[in-house]
Amino acid sequence: MASHTPSARDLLDRHAEALQLFTDRVHAVRDDQWSASTPCTEWSVRDLVTHLTTEQLWVPSLVTEGRTVAEVGDAFDGDVLGDDPVTVWDRAAAEAREAFAAPGALKRTVSLSYGDSAADAYCAQMVSDAVVHSWDLSRAIGADERLPEDLVEFTRREVGPYVESLSQTGLFAPPVKSGKDADPQTELLALLGRQV
Repeated sequence: MASHTPSARDLLDRHAEALQLFTDRVHAVRDDQWSASTPCTEWSVRDLVTHLTTEQLWVPSLVTEGRTVAEVGDAFDGDVLGDDPVTVWDRAAAEAREAFAAPGALKRTVSLSYGDSAADAYCAQMVSDAVVHSWDLSRAIGADERLPEDLVEFTRREVGPYVESLSQTGLFAPPVKSGKDADPQTELLALLGRQV
């Protein structure tokens, strides 16, 4: 995590705000937009929402139940959205928010694919992912692309220390150059390989 460690209350507030931001975009997807392309290479709108929904589905298993990735196995593989993507997202987001907000949850250690992690660091990563993908979804469906300033700042602080390694995961494009006069949101998106 970045050197500026947010308080538990601030982290939970940012997490709730980021989930709501993505929720607003999911609710704005029209029936004819689920197969539309997104800034995420090879991902449709449905693929993008599936990715974020799957991430939320993991949270109760890892944070509340203390299960390992191996123990969860392939429970959340494939198309988790079914016939009602919006409802499935809403439920998954609510359960993830509840899991992180439970007393003592952020002080736990969770088992992630790359090893053990502090739950508060895991939550911060989830905030950043929801923020960036909210922009991706906004662009894909023609919604307002402006991100809240506090979430942009939070995400910049969070991804700064490890931004160079993100493109190696295959989930992010390499950083692109932003102009000298770029605003904080444009700079963040450029760091994460987004052409604005």
